[in-house]
Amino acid sequence: QVQLVESGGGLVQAGGSVRLSCAASGIVFSIDSMGWHRQPPGKQRELVALITDGGSTNYADTVKGRFTISRDGAKNTVYLQMNSLKPEDTAVYYCNVRGRDRWHRYESWGPGTQVTVSS
Repeated sequence: QVQLVESGGGLVQAGGSVRLSCAASGIVFSIDSMGWHRQPPGKQRELVALITDGGSTNYADTVKGRFTISRDGAKNTVYLQMNSLKPEDTAVYYCNVRGRDRWHRYESWGPGTQVTVSS
């Protein structure tokens, strides 16, 4: 079974930086994409950034120019570098992976990590 574990969240002042990591285990299929979603308090979950197996990236308009998503060479870990943080970035951040094998498509989620940005 695929397991995703996020780390790196915490408290940070506005204008600061945080680097989130997501360690994946049990990946036995071809990965289509890995990404980060977030859920601010009282709001719905939204896509923040994703990276495909080919290395293409996509970002929410609200984080373009501030956040960077990347993968290690083994594709077992995905990162989210968050700079110039704003109070509205406060949310639970979730790691996501999508993939497939010959017969099935797969999707897994991490348990989430809290990022709180103080003004």
